[in-house]
Amino acid sequence: MGKKIIYQFIIISFLLICIVSAITMYSTKNNSIKASIHNAELISRIVKNDLTSYMVNNNVKQIDSYINSMASIDNVKNLWLVRADSVTNQFGINKNQEPKDEIDKKVLKTGEIEYKLNESLLYSSMRITVPYKATFDNGIDCLSCHTASAGETLGAVSMELDISELKNIGLEAIYLIPIIMIVGILLIFFIFKNKLEQDNLIFDSISKSLSSSLNGNLRKISYSKGLSKDMILLMEKFNRLMVTFKDTSTDIDKKLKGFIGTKTNKFTNPLEDSKEIVQNLSNLYQFKKEIELDNTKEEIYNRLSEIFTNQFKITSFTFIEIDLSKRKMTTVKEIGNTFYCKENIENEPHLCRAARTENDVITTEYHHTCPYFEKVDKFHYCISTSISKNINLIINFVFDDKDKLEYLKEKISFIKSYINESAPSIEVKLLMEALQQSAFRDGLTGLYNRKFLEEHTKKLIPQALRDKFNIGVLLLDMDHFKAVNDEYGHDIGDKVLKELARILNETIRESDIIIRYGGEEFIVLLVNIKTEEQAISVANKIRIKVSENEIDVYAGSKLRKTVSIGLSMFPEDSSSLESVIKNADIALYEAKSKGRNQVVRFQSEQTSSIDLF
Repeated sequence: MGKKIIYQFIIISFLLICIVSAITMYSTKNNSIKASIHNAELISRIVKNDLTSYMVNNNVKQIDSYINSMASIDNVKNLWLVRADSVTNQFGINKNQEPKDEIDKKVLKTGEIEYKLNESLLYSSMRITVPYKATFDNGIDCLSCHTASAGETLGAVSMELDISELKNIGLEAIYLIPIIMIVGILLIFFIFKNKLEQDNLIFDSISKSLSSSLNGNLRKISYSKGLSKDMILLMEKFNRLMVTFKDTSTDIDKKLKGFIGTKTNKFTNPLEDSKEIVQNLSNLYQFKKEIELDNTKEEIYNRLSEIFTNQFKITSFTFIEIDLSKRKMTTVKEIGNTFYCKENIENEPHLCRAARTENDVITTEYHHTCPYFEKVDKFHYCISTSISKNINLIINFVFDDKDKLEYLKEKISFIKSYINESAPSIEVKLLMEALQQSAFRDGLTGLYNRKFLEEHTKKLIPQALRDKFNIGVLLLDMDHFKAVNDEYGHDIGDKVLKELARILNETIRESDIIIRYGGEEFIVLLVNIKTEEQAISVANKIRIKVSENEIDVYAGSKLRKTVSIGLSMFPEDSSSLESVIKNADIALYEAKSKGRNQVVRFQSEQTSSIDLF
């Protein structure tokens, strides 16, 4: 090989290394910045979500301790809250929550997320501020506590995240590229310098090594002692490089997994594994953003289902909620199959091995691990996750063959990452549902209250008019109820009302609605009742059951009560439910006037001397 060709080869190789290194460094830096921003935003939104939970639960005093605990997390250098002027004017000055820099002030002014990358040779950090706006969403009414208009920025969550480790991981990967290129160029150089036989031998060894490396098996090259000293030295250096490359790749892989909190698994290729982890981290961040905006837990379950089917190609699974306080198992969502567990397990959730042990149940080696899974020709994997103090979530994955179950086991750390991210959001949605239900329930009887009637009829009445079905309105009043309180006390009076509520629940259909209207008055909405004769029949059943029911008072003494009932029909009597209720009250007044303990159907000629509205 002539000197001129050697010089040209060296120059071209040097330029190629410089160009590739520069491009790689630029691309790696940009990807690192994007990943850092995503991670910082994720942490900030988690803080924001948790603060919402504290405010909803009226645990404001715990916010400072929570902020301090978050600031002590690894990679979180600092974290603080910022109050807007409107909050300060309303609740007073809190020096710990004053804006610290121009970023805080800008976010409070614009209401938009702001972030800034602080980077030096040895240290890098991400500074980010997320606004907290006054909203009325998901049952949370910020305006009920804050003197502010909807959409106004009330404050912000600010933090500084140490991202030096992530940057260093990227730099380690960058360093490997020129090294590998140099080794490759050296190999090519010596190939052309040595004999053809040696060239073929080296090519064969390199080919085998590269093929093995692509499959994740980074190993040294074996060579014969017949090579020249230069070639032997080259092979030894290459082998040392492969060992270094293997150790470095494994280290990068472990650090990435540690960064996102997944367990180390054996994948085909460490670099491909790391690539998959980064992609899943990005997908997980996007998933977290989406579920934060969902209104109900059902929407979250739907998103989890999409992840399982589209991303992980799982086609058969069931979401099961277990209410520990009620000892009740409920199937909330099902994809691709029927629930294969035995029926009795729904009312006896302690029989479920996953629920009882709170550990994963896998039927790879022991097919009958759980005796309550009925399908012997199928394989299953059950995951148990705690949602709240009283609610556990069981996800039952079912497969037709063992290979698909083995695939799930390889991806289980990623799958659990999505489940774990979903759990806090599901808990918040359950809390919102509970708060909403408590606002619509009567504390004594557990029945719906007047507020529920006002809200529910906004949807029910248009539906009834659209679908052209009748609603029978029964207005019930306990006869001589005041005498019960006067003679026996309010405890017995409350017991009488609870008994009436029980009878109403046992008598009407599930589609009907019972409302404690006020005091001893109750409304029953007979939804989609065919005729007024059927409505009268239901009313008389209620009246008879009440009159025949004996209530224990004290010392073996029994009490019997009666009810008077007024009936009016929607839309026959009026297109306004308010008017129909008024008509039912007029009929009730007549029933009481005629001697009580009877049902009276409203007639248009009936009038009342009492102005009820």
